[in-house]
Amino acid sequence: MNQLDKELLRIKNKVEEMWDLVDFQLQSGHEALLNPDPDLTKKIIKSGKKVNAYDIKIDRMCENIFALFNPVAVDLRWVLAILKINANLERIGDYGESIAQMLKEATPPIEPNLLENSRVLEMYEATTAMLRNIRQAFLEENTELARQVIKQDKLLNKINAKTDKMLLKYFQEHPTNIHQSLKVAGIIRKLERIGDHTTNIAEEIVFYVDAKVVKHKQKKKKKDKGQEDKAQE
Repeated sequence: MNQLDKELLRIKNKVEEMWDLVDFQLQSGHEALLNPDPDLTKKIIKSGKKVNAYDIKIDRMCENIFALFNPVAVDLRWVLAILKINANLERIGDYGESIAQMLKEATPPIEPNLLENSRVLEMYEATTAMLRNIRQAFLEENTELARQVIKQDKLLNKINAKTDKMLLKYFQEHPTNIHQSLKVAGIIRKLERIGDHTTNIAEEIVFYVDAKVVKHKQKKKKKDKGQEDKAQE
């Protein structure tokens, strides 16, 4: 193993350590939503500083690779992808921390019927599954799994799109519980954003492994289809 390979391995190990923290934030947030625990939410919030420290460290390590080794081809794509994966993991950590803060402020704990009606638990499970799958895709350089994760994001978008209508109905039926409803709405929005950032990581895996850019392709397909339908009217 040459020196470049050793440095790339060091970066990968740091990314995995950072990923451990982000996984903890998201999974613990799910647990705290089901079983309110002030100590657990404090741990999630506190871990945000460690995630930020990893973000800075990994950025600097990647900058050193450019300065010292001038990587090319797949090594160059890998480092470029890592920079973006790192940034997206840091944002996921931020959202996990924000969710913990909301749960900390939710007193009394969020009512079970609101959790069920909002589908926030279903959304949480889908989000954690996406992050788990994309981590496996990263470790195995599995672009097929990465592409599956991109498709899984549709469920989060569907739930998020129905949030306003659901909350309006809940407001009307439970006018004294608006505070909790707003907390749930905030959690859903942040889970949807976590799904977006996880999708971004999936796109970077496809980029560095297959040398293909899939970013924005879904948007382009929808736009082209819309123009085609309009032309047929």
